[in-house]
Amino acid sequence: MIIFDNHAHLSEKGKPVEAVLDFKKYGGTHINFCPYTDVESVIRNKSYMRCYEKGIKLAKKVMEETGVKIYLTLGPYPIDYLKLRDKVGREKAIELMKKGMEEAQKLCMEGKAIAIGEVGRPHFKVDRQAWEDSNKILEYGMMLAKEADVPIILHMEKATQKNLKEMAEMAKKVGMRVDKVIKHYSPPLILEEENHGIFPSVLATDENIEEAIKKGRRFMLETDFLDDLNRPGAVLALRTIPKKLKKFLRQGLINEDDIAIINKENPEKTYGIELD
Repeated sequence: MIIFDNHAHLSEKGKPVEAVLDFKKYGGTHINFCPYTDVESVIRNKSYMRCYEKGIKLAKKVMEETGVKIYLTLGPYPIDYLKLRDKVGREKAIELMKKGMEEAQKLCMEGKAIAIGEVGRPHFKVDRQAWEDSNKILEYGMMLAKEADVPIILHMEKATQKNLKEMAEMAKKVGMRVDKVIKHYSPPLILEEENHGIFPSVLATDENIEEAIKKGRRFMLETDFLDDLNRPGAVLALRTIPKKLKKFLRQGLINEDDIAIINKENPEKTYGIELD
């Protein structure tokens, strides 16, 4: 049985091997890992590549020590724009964020990553200039994702039908397939009339899974695990998805076909990968 966590963070400062072994112990098999970025490194190197290379190296180490298959999603974290703007000014911040998108695209095209992300805009209120700049950077990222034929994973404010429609329209504007736009940390907005074709990556709480599966099977699950020793188990522990799916299977709330579609067919179709 394949169990796929669509969005998790691992860190050299955390306990990545221990966390992934725990995931494996409960039946987890595949992880989509989104490495942390470091603004100081970006400024020092005038590039995101060092951050991405560290993530690729960490993924390789953890795979070798655990046997769990780890895919990478790479991109400039949206909040970096605010930090960069404070340190190097608006124009340079935009330039570095766009360069980070281009570097992520290059690594996707080389087969070292499967998506550009998590990218987008701040999840909290910011000034109008920051909001507009973030949207322009995101639109540029969508254009690059379309060129590379890879998905883009969105970090943004809490998803609603209204803002998901806005994201779908942005994708269409640059000619990107809407089903290649993935909403990270999504509530169970599963129906297409709710998400306008955006693909939901649902945070794997009991309530979210139960509501999502009642509506259909067009979603993936994620923990957004942070691997932060100061916040153990946040956002959700890496073991969460295999543990909960097996519980729901025993209770008869889901069946093996549901698990196969959510954890294998949906990621394979979305990312163009083969999970085995």
